[in-house]
Amino acid sequence: MPNKKSIAEVVREYVGSHPSIMDCLKYGIINYSALSRMIMDEYKMDNMVAVLIASRRYAEELQKEKKFLEKKIKQILKKSRINIKTKVATVTLKPGWHVFLKLEPILKKTLSEGYLINIIQGSQGITLILLEDYLEEVENLIGKDNIVRITKNLVEISVKSPEDISDTPGVVSYLSSNLSSVGINVIETMSCFMDTIFVVDEKDMVIAFEALNRCID
Repeated sequence: MPNKKSIAEVVREYVGSHPSIMDCLKYGIINYSALSRMIMDEYKMDNMVAVLIASRRYAEELQKEKKFLEKKIKQILKKSRINIKTKVATVTLKPGWHVFLKLEPILKKTLSEGYLINIIQGSQGITLILLEDYLEEVENLIGKDNIVRITKNLVEISVKSPEDISDTPGVVSYLSSNLSSVGINVIETMSCFMDTIFVVDEKDMVIAFEALNRCID
């Protein structure tokens, strides 16, 4: 029979399953008594003082961790740069190796022209992020039967950071949360080594740029 969880473990488990509460603890803007009552109700506990103490201690840990990580993240982002590509589209394809093989000619062509098509592979499909200029050629190569969806009038915003981004947790989350805070719907996102890429609707370009620029300014 497994050991009974300690009160500290229960607090961590509860907070971990509620990201919004974790954020409030990190910023020290939460009613600890109300949080303790919520935890007690959830886990059928009756020791208010112990839960309150465990909640405050965990908050202190999170706040120290936040300060340390935020400092590192901001150091990375101060050295980062933003690039924007307009007239971008996404093409979602049916999954399968036969689809990848059909992409070879267009990939060779774009590389020779100094442009890289971004490819995201999921279990239910393959998504291409590319300039609208290449859409017709992709449609002809792949065939309409293999295309699930095409979305046009998009903008690709990429944040290029120094190499130490790969050793710094939370950078992508920090950028994403800043976009979310201003109501931006990120249509596609990907991270590859030093590049963090967000694809948004053309109408959101200015607001998205301003949000990301505040992160690196």
